[in-house]
Amino acid sequence: DWDFWIDFKDRRMWPTVTPIVAMCFAAAAQSFFWTRFRLPIGATTVVLALLIGEWINRYDNFWGWTFFPINLVFPSALIPMGFWLDIVLMISGSWLVTALLGGLGWGLLFYPINWPVLAQYHQATEIDGVLLTLADLIGFNYVRTGTPEYIRMVERGTLRTFGKDVVPVAAFFSP
Repeated sequence: DWDFWIDFKDRRMWPTVTPIVAMCFAAAAQSFFWTRFRLPIGATTVVLALLIGEWINRYDNFWGWTFFPINLVFPSALIPMGFWLDIVLMISGSWLVTALLGGLGWGLLFYPINWPVLAQYHQATEIDGVLLTLADLIGFNYVRTGTPEYIRMVERGTLRTFGKDVVPVAAFFSP
């Protein structure tokens, strides 16, 4: 759910939740391709397959069924991170080095790779005296059923665990 909506991509937890979840698929496929065939293409292959599946999902479900604008539900770019993970495995040949350097690079590359697409939605706007990003404004204007609106209340209220910022805590527990 963190990768569907453009207004949730504007949140603080999207840069940590989405790469951690996507890394599980890439690591499993990389392990299979490397141990069975000695090919360092597992992460890139599964990321391409995941991206194709996500585009089919977004187009059929969001545009085909509900006519939700497709540019507001695009999937995250994961291909450069798959390349990075496979290149680290190919050069090092070590699972440990790939886990440390590849996983670190995967997490660090995620936000800069997606930044050119998201930059337009990070622009600030003021509506009725409230300062919002365009992504937040889109999220408030395009009402969706089943959206966990409590997340917005939690982020604006005092219900946050571990204090104010969750990104350092999530990044610490991610490896």
